[in-house]
Amino acid sequence: MGQAREVMDRLTEAAMKGDFDTLASLHADDAVSVTPDQGELVGRQQAVDYLMGFRDAFPDLAWESLHSHESGDTAIDEGYVIGTHTQTLQVPGQEPLPATGKSIRIRSADAITV
Repeated sequence: MGQAREVMDRLTEAAMKGDFDTLASLHADDAVSVTPDQGELVGRQQAVDYLMGFRDAFPDLAWESLHSHESGDTAIDEGYVIGTHTQTLQVPGQEPLPATGKSIRIRSADAITV
């Protein structure tokens, strides 16, 4: 297992657990994250806040892996994000979304370069 795969696995585990400190330690100060809903996030704090916002709104958040890939300094995961919206979702630049009690199962692909 290479460094990229190790970081991706640790990041996924920390995000699912809501482990703020580990998430922060896995992002560089100048990290760039590209998201489907918030566009480009620059810096450790923005990346961690984004991930923690979902974890807070979906306390039972889980990852269902379909495929894991690694090539050189890049790791890619494909799978589903699963959870129940039981807390308010803070959406930057928009009104908070109150809990709906509804379950989600969203197809996701994540790539990181270390």
